[in-house]
Amino acid sequence: MPPISDDTQDAVTVQTPTTGTELFAGRKDVVVMRVDGELLDLSRDLAEGTVVEPVTIGSPDGLAVLRHSAAHVLAQAVQQVNPDAKLGIGPPVTDGFYYDFDVETPFTPEDLKALDKAMARIIKEGQTFRRRVVTEEEARAELAAEPYKLELIGLKGGSSDEDGSSVEVGGGELTIYDNVRGAGRESETVVWKDLCRGPHLPSTRLIGNGVQLMRNAAAYWRGSEKNPMLQRVYGTAWPSKDELKAYLERLAEAERRDHRKLGAELDLFSFHDEVGSGLPLFHPKGGVIKREMEDYVRRRHIEEGFEYVGTPHVTKDGLFHTSGHLPYYADTMFPEMDLEGSKYRLKAMNCPMHNLIFSSRGRSYRELPLRLFEFGTVYRYEKSGVVQGLTRVRGLTQDDSHSYVTPEQAPGEVKHLLSFMMSVLTDFGLTDFYLELSTRDDSKPDKFVGSDEDWATATKVLEEVGRETGLELVPDPGGAAFYGPKISVQTKDAIGRTWQMGTVQYDFNQPARFGLEYTGPDGTKQQPVMIHSAKFGSIERFMGVLIEHYAGAFPAWLAPVQVLAVPVAEAFDDYLKDVVAQLKARGIRAQVDLSDDRFGKKIRNASKEKVPFVLIAGGEDVEAGAVSFRFRDGTQENGVPVAEAVERIVAAVRDRAQV
Repeated sequence: MPPISDDTQDAVTVQTPTTGTELFAGRKDVVVMRVDGELLDLSRDLAEGTVVEPVTIGSPDGLAVLRHSAAHVLAQAVQQVNPDAKLGIGPPVTDGFYYDFDVETPFTPEDLKALDKAMARIIKEGQTFRRRVVTEEEARAELAAEPYKLELIGLKGGSSDEDGSSVEVGGGELTIYDNVRGAGRESETVVWKDLCRGPHLPSTRLIGNGVQLMRNAAAYWRGSEKNPMLQRVYGTAWPSKDELKAYLERLAEAERRDHRKLGAELDLFSFHDEVGSGLPLFHPKGGVIKREMEDYVRRRHIEEGFEYVGTPHVTKDGLFHTSGHLPYYADTMFPEMDLEGSKYRLKAMNCPMHNLIFSSRGRSYRELPLRLFEFGTVYRYEKSGVVQGLTRVRGLTQDDSHSYVTPEQAPGEVKHLLSFMMSVLTDFGLTDFYLELSTRDDSKPDKFVGSDEDWATATKVLEEVGRETGLELVPDPGGAAFYGPKISVQTKDAIGRTWQMGTVQYDFNQPARFGLEYTGPDGTKQQPVMIHSAKFGSIERFMGVLIEHYAGAFPAWLAPVQVLAVPVAEAFDDYLKDVVAQLKARGIRAQVDLSDDRFGKKIRNASKEKVPFVLIAGGEDVEAGAVSFRFRDGTQENGVPVAEAVERIVAAVRDRAQV
């Protein structure tokens, strides 16, 4: 093995020409390497003086390479079983991979089981992934039978991360990866090949037994409905069987917590074709949760210095031209309506109307920060394929606020908003979060407006304030809105999944477009900075996250029914009615189960409905002026005096306790 020397904590510096395979020969966990920021196959040659970072299979980059290699094995298996299958794209995705195929008939669950077995055979063979640089002419000749690959060859530098094509062709050379059986022996054979940028694992054997196909679905080629419909097969891959098992267990738990399933079981909300996709109807119990959320966040906004406003659901579309949202967001807005010779649109965002409120009269610097807030219901045309329960809807209500500040006040306002937002999350039981800073993509200037100076100022403010919080600040290059950068709060739920919640956006664009002004201390007209923020993001999405976070077992203050009183027999109905009346007088949502069901079924029903407190009363309880508490975990506490029971329940609701 050539001599190496430490260069950084993880990197090594090459002393004599070598390959990554030789350089890391003693490290079985290293599957690719990073050179000058680029991931390379271990088989690539390395010149003297090259600084090389090892990439392990369990790291984020290593996992992506593992999963992309598994996608190639899937494609090879598909063409073994069905030689007529045409290949699309097979990128790694969060927790797994997929590959698109043009096949005559859709895959069945039995097909996926057969493909799992075929993949296992390929993996066990230990085929080598071998990279070849080819010219465009060579690539076209070799892949003449693959029409989708031919289209990708023509993209060259025009590939995209959004449709997955960037894993196939990049901005530089074209490469094909051969799967070689018996590499290094006289009998070595190329058994399959695919157009690909790479890199890949050195051998299929490294995929091991941590891979499994999950499901299949229809998908348009490169994500456009104008293109042919292909069959997409999804899989997951992990460095070990134990990690695969843990992932499948997490999926099973996530399925148990699915807010769509729980929403129906708990009678919270529903969707109906007669209304339309992505437009939820909240039932009485869901309405209780929604009202509690609204009451809470309205009160908090007022406490934080915001003034409540209201704006209509529809407006002339010229307003969105002024704000700049058209044409940037035209594809996600509902079509225009022609009314009395004017074009109107359903409101997709609230900020343009808040700007009109600001400009409705003269403003002084003494009024700033001016903070406006509303529950603004907006409508966004999400494609039917991405609409998902409450977490991706077409009609949503934002707890939307806009702060108008002087440039000097902007850092303090951003800090104030982030603190506000995180306190809201904490009150709702979400306490594990980090920040994400979304900035513009300088390579796509047509997607953003404003000067370099404006962007630099805004980005610096958000970055500095974000770091001052002490939370992790993760970069999100290219994720900014067209009008300015943003910070979003990313929170983890009870089973470790990350959700994007509220955002704070720095906007220098709309104040200029609307001609917003305030009179400064020197009497001159000056332009404010506009800072957008939403604490929930949307009430619908936040509720969906909460349902899954709590698995439907809400803390007492949010629960639709906080107390259910269950008499052991009909003779004790009146006694519990009096207890419930005392609770209602203290603002508690309490009911007596007066149904004809037997006592045992009433208890089971309360458990299914995930009621925080079940109060039971029988003969001994009545004689003692007491009740028995039954909790969600099935435990019970007997003989609690009624007055004490009432106070305990009131305290749990007041303190937002989980019980």
